Amino acid sequence: MAGSTHTVTNQPEPLAGYDVFSADRALVAAVKRHLDPTLHDAAFEELSGLGRSAGSAQVQEWGAQANDNPPRLRSHDRYGNRIDEVDFHPAWHRLLGKGVGAGLTAAWQRPGGHVRRAAAFLVWTQVEAGNTCPLSMTHAAVPALRTDPELAAVWEPRLTSTVYDRGLRPAADKAGVLFGMGMTEKQGGSDVRANTTAARPLAEDGTYELTGHKWFCSAPMSDGFLVLAQAPGGLTCFLVPRVLEDGSRNVFLIQRLKDKLGNRSNASAEVEFAGTWARRVGAEGRGVRTIIGMVAATRLDCVLGSAGLMRQAVAQAVHHCGRREAFGGKLIDKPLMRNVLADLALESEAATTLALRLAAACDDDSEQARALLRIAVPAAKYWVTKRCAPLAVEAAECLGGNGYVEESGLPRLVRESPLNSIWEGAGNVQALDVLRALQREPAALDAYLREVGQARGADHRLDAAIKDLLTELADLEGVEARARRLTERLALVLQGSLLVRFAPAEVADAFCAARLGHDGGAAFGTLPHTLDLASIVERARPVA
Repeated sequence: MAGSTHTVTNQPEPLAGYDVFSADRALVAAVKRHLDPTLHDAAFEELSGLGRSAGSAQVQEWGAQANDNPPRLRSHDRYGNRIDEVDFHPAWHRLLGKGVGAGLTAAWQRPGGHVRRAAAFLVWTQVEAGNTCPLSMTHAAVPALRTDPELAAVWEPRLTSTVYDRGLRPAADKAGVLFGMGMTEKQGGSDVRANTTAARPLAEDGTYELTGHKWFCSAPMSDGFLVLAQAPGGLTCFLVPRVLEDGSRNVFLIQRLKDKLGNRSNASAEVEFAGTWARRVGAEGRGVRTIIGMVAATRLDCVLGSAGLMRQAVAQAVHHCGRREAFGGKLIDKPLMRNVLADLALESEAATTLALRLAAACDDDSEQARALLRIAVPAAKYWVTKRCAPLAVEAAECLGGNGYVEESGLPRLVRESPLNSIWEGAGNVQALDVLRALQREPAALDAYLREVGQARGADHRLDAAIKDLLTELADLEGVEARARRLTERLALVLQGSLLVRFAPAEVADAFCAARLGHDGGAAFGTLPHTLDLASIVERARPVA
């Protein structure tokens, strides 16, 4: 037997056995701020329970297993019959069951539901982001279905159930269901009005037969899908069940599964419809307006998902640097590394604070809240999701070579990090949506200015940024070419105003200096050295 060549030292233990929720001070503060105090005890108990589960070594292992064993398409059974089923690793089902059980599809059914769900979604994303895709679409299907009260009465109780009931069976026989979405096609992508899938009316009122395809259809084993197709009256929204009421399979031909950069645990399919039965949702020709509520909800989930990925990347980096020694001391105490970690933590807290503020607006049924969401959701979706990838890469670099090794978990975060910027409308789509809100809905800009105006006078750099933004908004010539710049400024000013109002002074000061006052560089780790960087890093430290 070979002798030992060395003793392993100075290798930080894995970040496990901790409460992902309670260790996130920015998230805890946001939940406390936006929830009615009478809900605090129940909400914190739920979220802490989910946080302990997310931080456990067992559940972390499920996340790794789900990604290491991607879903597999079975188009036919052994006899040659078409079945169009996708097999997942058992870990996928365990994760999905935990997510459904934690209420990640049940925001619509309880007070403060959107804030509670948003916090849970942010926590659960940190375990494994792929399983949040069907959770997100199921949650988001509710507002679209509510345009048809008869359909909503049947489907909403199933969608908001906290029971994960896997397997393809008639929805009426299941304790809970999941939904997917099919909008884009090969020739159009985000330009859904270019869709060619045709819907032919059947004899029964409101029912149609679909012929066509969908180029991206995630979670194809869901129980139902909201899709867009061209009816005689124009582009229309339809509900397509996988299994019909009589127990027979609907025509849902899965051509192949996408081989994606990240999000490996989740199946994204190309599907074809050939005489597929569908039920109309909303009026003919009103497909985009009908499904827009679903799109808005999934876009907010992109913000939450990116905030969750950023938080986990920061937690891993701070954990490692707090235990790793080099050049005579802990990495976390080295001035340059402290600057990097503080900058990463700043970005993460700004994302979390903005995401939870938008979730709180979803719980607010006022006209002003709806107007704020109209402009703030696409702006946040544009900016927060774009900050995720560079942050994840920088966090991996904090671990050195270890961060480039799969076992560290950072490569999975890096691969996942661009996804939310691309899905549910990429950057240009979001920026143009912001322009539409500015040009067509004056109440949206008014609500935004009221929101950021609440912090006016508290920081001179924020005040100057608001003034510069108003100047830019006053000149709309050539505005489409400036849409990204304008959307970025809208998001940064909103983040700054929230941090000035709610974050510790050292966090708000650093954000206003580096993000609004231009006293920072293009790379992370370029904050002014005179700031209280140690306190910012300590606030981000996950307590195992």
